[in-house]
This record gives sequence, structure tokens and C-alpha cells, in this order.
Amino acid sequence: MTAIRTHSLSLSYQEDTIIENLNLSVPEGKITALIGPNGSGKSTILKSLVRVLKPTEGCVYLDGKDIQQMATKKVAQKLSFLPQSPDAPDGLSVEELISYGRYPYQKGFGIQSKEDIEMIRWAIEVTKLEEFRERPIHSLSGGQRQRAWIAMALAQGTDYMLLDEPTTYLDLAHQMEVLQLLDELNKKQKKTIILVVHDLNHASRFAHHVVAISKGQLAYEGSPQEVITKEMLSKVFGIEAEIILDPIHKMPLCIPYSLVQTKESLAV
Repeated sequence: MTAIRTHSLSLSYQEDTIIENLNLSVPEGKITALIGPNGSGKSTILKSLVRVLKPTEGCVYLDGKDIQQMATKKVAQKLSFLPQSPDAPDGLSVEELISYGRYPYQKGFGIQSKEDIEMIRWAIEVTKLEEFRERPIHSLSGGQRQRAWIAMALAQGTDYMLLDEPTTYLDLAHQMEVLQLLDELNKKQKKTIILVVHDLNHASRFAHHVVAISKGQLAYEGSPQEVITKEMLSKVFGIEAEIILDPIHKMPLCIPYSLVQTKESLAV
């Protein structure tokens, strides 16, 4: 079943068209990874799906409704969005940050209801942040900080979570910490998750559905086995690579070894 889809979607920044005529379907209850070279339009697509960026043409549909026609609070109750490298005010505690996720449900002066308090407590528990709840955000490690932002998105109580490069600037251990948390949220909480990913092996390992974007257009989509191929890597990323089977999870594992040799490069 499709959760979010686009129809003939085009997106621009001023006079520059970034995405053109995109028809994309995001499966419900799955993890979808958007992959592609820098500047291909992945983050731009994500912003349009959460209504941060308005289409120049076409539509984004959320549960069958044009997202541009939906009330802002209704969208915020359906979709949570974690941008690249989010920042919090100095001195803000973990619990205070997470409480911001309840804003779409509050009426006047930010007074918390019983449900707000329960959702904040639950988000802290699920992300294993109990011991850090009073700590300032800036005092946490990168992985802990990212967990706090994910907890804020969880407290928002949405069916859909969209994350733009959630493992950027994290070391390997913290990358796995964040990705395993998202995997758990998908499996146990049935969250539909869409994330922009740079590491293709992370996309292969954790996503059920992979979308490859090239030059503002959908180039490939399907399961990791269907998308993470030598042909896709050559055409979309311009690299030669071997694809082997991950011995543990039995998913495609990308081993790049060279840039694609073009006529121009051979002439140099």
C-alpha cells in the first residue's frame, strides 16, 4: 500500500529546476532510502514531501490527499521531519527538546496534557535516553544527540518519519546506533520511514525500498537487490564496483574500485 506519492512533481529554487516530472510511490510500513550523487535532488524531494518546499508543478499526496491543501497542524500530526544537522538553543535539556514534538497537539500557551506527558515519557524510554533526560543537548555525544532528535520526532506521534542524512558526521558506532534504532522503530512501532542515505551499504542493509535519483529524475527503484547493481552504480554514480552478497544479512554489498572510464577521461 502506498503511503506517500508524488504525481508529475517538479521542484525549483528560483530559476533552477532541481526535480522534474517525478512520479514516486513510498510503500507504507517500510523503510525507503533515497540515494544518489551530491546535488541530484534527494534532500529537495524530502523537503517537498513534508511541505517545506512547494512544487512548481505536480502534487504530493499524503494518504490520498494533496498535502498543499491540508492544514499545517494536520500535516505535522502525520509527518515528522529531521533535517540535516539540526541545532538546538544552548542550555536546552533532552526532555525539553523532546517536548517540542508535542507542539502540533497543544492549544494555547504550550500547556502539556496528560497525553503529551505520556508521549514524551514513551519517546525517552524507546530511545533509551532516561539517564540523559536532564542533560543539555550540547553535552551529549553525536549518537546520543541524534537519538534525542529522533525522540522528538517520535513524541510527535506521526505515522511517517522523514530524515535527511541522519548519520552525517557520526562515527561508525554511532551510525549503527542510529540506523538500528530506526530499524527497531519500523519493526516494533510500524513507522513508515523515508531517509536520505549516502552510504549505499547502509541503504542495502536497512531499507526495504530503494530509490536512486540522478540529475533530478527517478533512475531506479525497487528492493535493494533490484537497485544496488553494477549497472546502477555505473550509470548513476559513475563508478565501477563489485557487488557481493553480505555474508551475514544476505544483502548486496557494494565494493567500488574505480571511476567509470569515459572517452573524455581516456583522452587526458
